[in-house]
Amino acid sequence: MTSLNATPVLDCRYRPKWHFVAEHNWLNDPNGLVYSNGVYHLFYQHNPFGDVWGNMSWGHATSADLRSWDEQPVAIACDEQEAIFSGSAVVDTLNTSGFGAGGVPPLVAVYTSAYSPSSPLAGRQAQSLAYSTDDGATWTKYAGNPVLDRASADFRDPKVFWYDGDAGSYWVMAAVEAVRHEVVLYKSADLKSWEYLSTFGPANATGGVWECPDLFELPVDGDAGNTRWVLVVNLNPGGIAGGSAGQYFLGTFDGVTFRSETIVTEGRQTDDSRMPDYGWLDWGRDYYAAVSFSNAPDGRRLMIGWMNNWQYAASTPSQGWRSAMSLVREVRLETRAGRPVLVQAAVDPFEFSGTELFTAGPEQLADGVRWLPAEGSGDVLRIDAEFRPGSAGKVGLVLRAGEADGVQERTVLAYSALSGELSLDRTGSGNVGFHADFPSVERVPVSLDGSGLLRLRIFLDRCSVEVFAQDGLVTLTDQIFPAESSTAVGLLAEGDGAALVSLSVTG
Repeated sequence: MTSLNATPVLDCRYRPKWHFVAEHNWLNDPNGLVYSNGVYHLFYQHNPFGDVWGNMSWGHATSADLRSWDEQPVAIACDEQEAIFSGSAVVDTLNTSGFGAGGVPPLVAVYTSAYSPSSPLAGRQAQSLAYSTDDGATWTKYAGNPVLDRASADFRDPKVFWYDGDAGSYWVMAAVEAVRHEVVLYKSADLKSWEYLSTFGPANATGGVWECPDLFELPVDGDAGNTRWVLVVNLNPGGIAGGSAGQYFLGTFDGVTFRSETIVTEGRQTDDSRMPDYGWLDWGRDYYAAVSFSNAPDGRRLMIGWMNNWQYAASTPSQGWRSAMSLVREVRLETRAGRPVLVQAAVDPFEFSGTELFTAGPEQLADGVRWLPAEGSGDVLRIDAEFRPGSAGKVGLVLRAGEADGVQERTVLAYSALSGELSLDRTGSGNVGFHADFPSVERVPVSLDGSGLLRLRIFLDRCSVEVFAQDGLVTLTDQIFPAESSTAVGLLAEGDGAALVSLSVTG
C-alpha cells in the first residue's frame, strides 16, 4: 500500500450539496449497490490515504432516500496481497452461500481481486467474495478466494444477479475481459462455484477497454408482457464526447446467452462514423461506470455513475477530496419513434425540500440574453424549461454566469434548430485550464416533439450540470468549476421567433 498525496487541507469550494462525495480523499466507480432493510448501500472505489487514485478499497455510504448520504467506515480494505477493484453486492435471501446465520440472510459482495506483486497470483485479476452478517456494517473476506480465476490480467467488474426463468434459478455473473471487449457470463448455485455460460462482444463502441457491465430486464412502456434485457457496457476511452462513457444494448437473455437487437457495428470498431448511432447512457463527458442497485423496492431500476472522466480525473481542482457521484437515476424503457429506448429520470433532491424561486412564460424571446432576477439565480438549482425554438437560430439557457478576476464565466446550454442538436458549452465555465482535455462542447441530436417543443430539466450543483432533455430521452452530464460568485442564469435566443413556454427555478 502506498500513501499518495495525503493532505490535511480540505478545499470545499466545489463540494456539491446533493451529489455524494467522500469527506476526504479519492472516489471513483460505484460498487456493490444494494438495498437491504430500508437502506440503500453505495460502495465505491476509494483511496483511504490520498486524493488521487491508489490503494483501491471499497468505501461505503448509506441512504434512506437516495438523496442524502451518510459516509460509513471503509468496508473492504486493500492489503499487501490485493487491491479491491469494482464489483457488486446482493442480498443472499436463500442463504445459498451459507454465510448467513440465525436465519438472517447475508449480504455478499462479489469484487475483483487485483493481485499485487507480493501475491502468488501477481498480475492477475480474479473474482472474490466478502460477506456481511450485520447488514453491511462489517465485512469478512471469504477464505476460499478467489472463486473465479481465468488466469487473466484484465478480467474484472463482476455484476451478479439472481436469474429465475425457463432455464432455471441461479446466480448470474456478468464480468468483462476488458481489452478483448467481451462481456463473459457465468452461473452459480452458491456464489462460490461458477460455470461458464457465454460471451458477448465485441460490438458497437470499442475505442477503449470495456468495464463495469450490468445486465437487467425491463418492461417496455410498463407492460410486463413485453420486456427487453438491457446490457450496459462502460468503456474508456472511446466515449461519444471523448474519454470515458457508458453504452447500452437491448435484446434478450435466456439464462445462458444475451442476444442484442441493437448492434450497429459487429466486431471491433474500425472508425467513428457510426458513433451517434450507438446507444449511449449519457452524451456528456462526466458519467462513467454506471451500474444499478440490486434488490431495489417496487421493481425500480436505479442507477448511479461516477461523475468524472479518466482523461482529467486526477487533475480536477479540488484538494483533500476528488470526484463525486451522479444523482441517482431511475431508468425505464419507452417506445419512441417506434422502437424501445432507455429513458432516465433523476431521483429529485428538490422534490421534498425545494422551494420554487422564480417562474416565467409564456412569452416571446428577443434576440440576446435576458438575465433572470437574483431570486432566479444560484449555484444549487433545479431548472425546468420548455421552449418553442421556432425560427430562431438558437434558444436555451446561460448558467453559472458571472465575472471572476476580470474574466467572464458562463456555461451555455443551447438548442440549434438548424442542426437539431442540443449543446453544452463549458469552455468558459470558470476554471477550465487545469487540463487540456477539459474545455469542451458536448453535442447531441434532439428531435422536437410533435408540437415543436423542447423540454429540459437541469440540475445544478456547484461543480456539475446534469441535463435531462425530452423527458429523459437524452442526458448530458458535465462537471464545471466556476467561481462561487458566478450564479447568474439567463434566457438565451439568437435571432427572433423563439418562445419560452414555461420556466420554473427551484432551489
